Amino acid sequence: MNYNQTEQNLLKREGLDTLDGAFAYTGAEELSKPGLGTRRRFRLQLTDESGKTVQWYMKRYGPIPWRQRLGRTSPARREFENIRRLQAGNVPTMKAVTMGEERDALGVRRSYIIVTSVPGEALERCFDDFLTRHDLSGVVMKRFNDALVNLVGSLHSSGLVHRDLYASHIFLDETPTGLKLYLIDLARVFAPKLRTFRWRVKDLAQLKYSMPATWLNRHWDDFLRRYLSGTGDARIWSEAIDRKVARMRQKQRKKISRDTRDTGDI
Repeated sequence: MNYNQTEQNLLKREGLDTLDGAFAYTGAEELSKPGLGTRRRFRLQLTDESGKTVQWYMKRYGPIPWRQRLGRTSPARREFENIRRLQAGNVPTMKAVTMGEERDALGVRRSYIIVTSVPGEALERCFDDFLTRHDLSGVVMKRFNDALVNLVGSLHSSGLVHRDLYASHIFLDETPTGLKLYLIDLARVFAPKLRTFRWRVKDLAQLKYSMPATWLNRHWDDFLRRYLSGTGDARIWSEAIDRKVARMRQKQRKKISRDTRDTGDI
């Protein structure tokens, strides 16, 4: 695995170096949300042997119903490999600390993965404040745009797509010496062999859908032009992205309307 000696000692001390230990662990904060099925997410705040506070995240998958596991790669191994693929493509992301899986005659029954945190905060939470503090045409905004083009461009030029490329999965680390972007939540990343245009459009539409209008109105067209870097017709890409964004907004409106009816508010 990827851990160093300090991490290995910490994993062993907490009982997180085995699959049984990880599934029995109760010293973490559960991060629940609807629709997770048999998946569980946890935030771990630990102190290593030097007294340093360490924040890790753990995902536990399973037990997986037998109908869903015939011949499949475990979700934990898939994310573990995706992290390595992004790192090979120079896409800033978290580090995989460890993973484990349990198989039987039908395939993977349970698995888990532990990853490091990344610096900064999700764009979904911090970008409005970032835009308020910085001139939309200033040098800091140019650095942000450069970083975003590089992040998405490096991902796609590596032959990969994210499939959940929302502002909630891009972290901005702003320091006195500069800024850096990180990409997280890599469980659904894959390398499409066919219809790469469709998959990249989906990524870009998710990004556009989730970014503030203030930034989009000023910078989206330039972002797309620089992302393409002369390798595609910007008009064709823009129209395909906008069609996808429109479908996403329509789907969200229908969901809100349905939820409102279900709660009896109308």
